[in-house]
Amino acid sequence: MAVNAASILNRLGSNKSSKRGIQPTTVNSLTKTILSHISAGRLQKAVSVLFASPFPVPHSLYAHLFQLCSSNHAIVDARKVESHLVTHDPIPPVFLLNRAIETYGKCGCLEDARQMFEEMPHRDGGSWNAIVTAYTQGGCAEEALSMFLKMNKSGIFANEVTFASVLGSCGMLLDLWLARQVHVHILKYGFCGNVILRTSLVDVYGKRGVMSDARRMFDEIENPNSVSWNVIVRRYFEMDEGKEAIFMFSKMFGTDVKPMNSTFSTALVACSNMFALKEGIQIHGLAIKINFDEEEVVSSSLINMYVKCGKLEEARRIFDQPDCRNVISGTSVLLGYAMSGRTREARQFFDEMPEKNVITWNAMLEGYMHVLQWEEALDFVLLMLKKSKEIDHVTLRLILNVCAGVLDVEMGKQIHGFVYRHGFYFDTYIGNALIDMYGKCGNLRSARCWFYQMSQWRDKVSWNSLLTSYARHGLSEQAMTIFSEMQWEAKPSKYTFATLLAACANIFAFEQGKQIHGFMTRNGYEIDIVVVGALVDMYSKCRCLDYAIKIFKQADTRDVVLWNSMVFGCCHSGRGRDVLELFELMEKDRIKPDHLTFHAILLACIYEGDVELGRLYFDSMSSVYHIIPRLEHYECIIELYSRYGRINELESFVEGMPFEPTVPMLTRVFDACKEFGHSRLGEWAATRLMG
Repeated sequence: MAVNAASILNRLGSNKSSKRGIQPTTVNSLTKTILSHISAGRLQKAVSVLFASPFPVPHSLYAHLFQLCSSNHAIVDARKVESHLVTHDPIPPVFLLNRAIETYGKCGCLEDARQMFEEMPHRDGGSWNAIVTAYTQGGCAEEALSMFLKMNKSGIFANEVTFASVLGSCGMLLDLWLARQVHVHILKYGFCGNVILRTSLVDVYGKRGVMSDARRMFDEIENPNSVSWNVIVRRYFEMDEGKEAIFMFSKMFGTDVKPMNSTFSTALVACSNMFALKEGIQIHGLAIKINFDEEEVVSSSLINMYVKCGKLEEARRIFDQPDCRNVISGTSVLLGYAMSGRTREARQFFDEMPEKNVITWNAMLEGYMHVLQWEEALDFVLLMLKKSKEIDHVTLRLILNVCAGVLDVEMGKQIHGFVYRHGFYFDTYIGNALIDMYGKCGNLRSARCWFYQMSQWRDKVSWNSLLTSYARHGLSEQAMTIFSEMQWEAKPSKYTFATLLAACANIFAFEQGKQIHGFMTRNGYEIDIVVVGALVDMYSKCRCLDYAIKIFKQADTRDVVLWNSMVFGCCHSGRGRDVLELFELMEKDRIKPDHLTFHAILLACIYEGDVELGRLYFDSMSSVYHIIPRLEHYECIIELYSRYGRINELESFVEGMPFEPTVPMLTRVFDACKEFGHSRLGEWAATRLMG
């Protein structure tokens, strides 16, 4: 309570002494004693001396003590000062009670602030301002706005500070309508030239996503300060308008305003998200010019920017500077090495880091997983469990992913037990990782059992994980059943449909696949390149090539994966000549083929019996497209020569292979020699087979 029991008792006990005259020398002595304690930094002692005193001190000293209690968040001392004030002054000045409200607000004691405000016999504009500001600072935006509306009804005019607090509350609640009303009042009361209020308007419009109004407000500020620039840059960044954020940052350097280090950091993060290396380098130069590059938040953002843009050496060079070696920057560098496939360097860097936290451990583990180094990841998990006591929900999810990667369901069960014992039971991300782990390990019963246990907190990812688990193991009909159940609880994502279409392709379920396609079209789902690829694959495998070609032609963009789906679709339908024509179109679209493309082309050459063209494409893989032929490509050429009786060329090709032929290759060579009567090569193949 603001006026508590101690205050009342002190007042009753001091009635007699308050009637006697107080000697000025005594007050002066007391004041000097209190001020000496304040000067020595002994706030608690100063307040204790005041609280023990039987008579009041000057109002200016009370105000000074309230201010000190506020800045030090000393709530106990603030209550003592207020108690002494109301005990020895039955009608304290309003401005002192306003200071008490401000102090309680700064200390987070909103109930005390509200009680003090309600018990005041007289209030002024400062009283209303103090209570509105207290609620705003305490994060109670609705209460702040409610008090502001009551203030208006009372006929009290708000000042600049009140309006700034109210706009802050509008920003918290994202209340655009009320912000516009406050804006009108600001103009009405003639505060439109106040840079703080203009900046607050920029902030609230920006938070609400109305960047056109935010920019107009900013442009109307005659002399924007560093906070104004920081707000407009930050809001553009948060609205995914990184290019505009960087532009405004560069525009600031045409003024006399010195930027805040947080403004530098925001601009650099925008460069990171856009992979804008050129602009990031320019900002780096500006940071060096004004000696901001050694600021921790700026150096960390620089390191992150260079890592995201693939310039790991430059990031490492900044990190190696004495003032930049911290765990946050180190984790960025580590993640850069790991996610770019340089796991050996990442591990060496990790081992040399003097300080590590759970994020660092997670980053190294994620690096191993990113390049599918599952055995190394498993070893690292065991090391982590042995040496680090810090394990969070991200760690557990990553470990479950490792269990799925190495198909170690027993370890996954142990992690499941850990999840139960340590309170991670209701974490949806971990729950979904458990479904995925059980599914990948083939334990579909446990996957489904856990899925049902998650009934109160599962989401569409949970459904998709279960559905994918069944589809992955060829149980496509069960996957379709799960999809039917899913529609009662969660809205399917486009990735769900991609999985379902793959399931339909596996069981050649044309009608079901067509129904899914229709469902997506009717319900306005985006048919992106992933779904288009799944549709092309499904229609192709279901021998409905005309549908597949139609979908392919309608695609807005076509990458190599989609081209490969179409090419293999033609292969499955035995239309080899179409494959070769598609390859010509693919080159015209400047899509670089990969090893899968050439596998389809060589299969097409086999179907068409075009031996010379097949060998030409095989040779062009390395000479023109710089693709190293794989086992399947060698198998295709052997099949091509064998099927069409080109035994001499077959012999020359087999002898020139950079590796020993496999058993299926030797078997095919032997069968061809037997069919076309070539004893020498046949005997050679037979000897190899028996050896």
